[in-house]
Amino acid sequence: MTGRILRWNLFIGGHLSSSVPVRLVERTAAYQLVWLETGTPMWRTDLPRRTHLRDIPPEHRPAGGYPAKTGWWPLGSALVHQPAGARHAVFWLFGRRQRFRGWYVNLEHRTHRGEDIDVTDHELDLTVAADHSWRWKDERSFAEKTGHPAYWSPEEATAIRAEGERMARLAESRAFPFDGSWCDFKPPPHWTTPSRGPAPTRTVL
Repeated sequence: MTGRILRWNLFIGGHLSSSVPVRLVERTAAYQLVWLETGTPMWRTDLPRRTHLRDIPPEHRPAGGYPAKTGWWPLGSALVHQPAGARHAVFWLFGRRQRFRGWYVNLEHRTHRGEDIDVTDHELDLTVAADHSWRWKDERSFAEKTGHPAYWSPEEATAIRAEGERMARLAESRAFPFDGSWCDFKPPPHWTTPSRGPAPTRTVL
C-alpha cells in the first residue's frame, strides 16, 4: 500500500547501525521503491563519541549489540530503488527544494520481515554524479574487512565488486536506473514525516 511506513534497518558486521522509518512508494514483483526523508526521527547505535560502528571490530562489540538511542536522519532526502534479489540498492539523492543531486549505489544484501527491511551493508559503494561520472567509495575499508568471518570471504568480495562494476557500466551507458527516471520525483504533499516508532528489538543478526 502506497504511503505505508516501513523500517529501513542497516546492519554492519552483523550489528545494527541505524533504524529509520521510510514510506513505501511502490512495490512490484520486480522491485520496491521507498522514500527516505531528511530529518526523519530515527534510532541509531549509541557508540562512544566520535566512533563509527564500521570502525569497531565485531569481536570488540557487545555480544548483544549496542543499545539504540534517538536521533534524526542527518543526510538529504532520497528515493531508494531496491530490486528484488539484487545485491544493491540505488538512492536518488535530493537537496534543497527537491533538487536532484545524483545517485548513490549501496552494495548490500536485503531481507524483508514484515515492516522491516534488514540491510547487510557490503561497505563498498559507488557515487554517481548527475553528469554520470562515478567513483568507488570505501575501497580501503572494504579490502580490510575482506576475509573477516563477520563480513565476507575473498570469493564473496569478488562478487560484490563485480556487482559494483556492473552498476558502473550502467551509469556510463546512461541505462536504467541512470536514464533520468524519477529524477523529478516529489513525494505526495499529504505525506507527513514518519514518527520514530518503538526502539528496535533486534540489534544483532
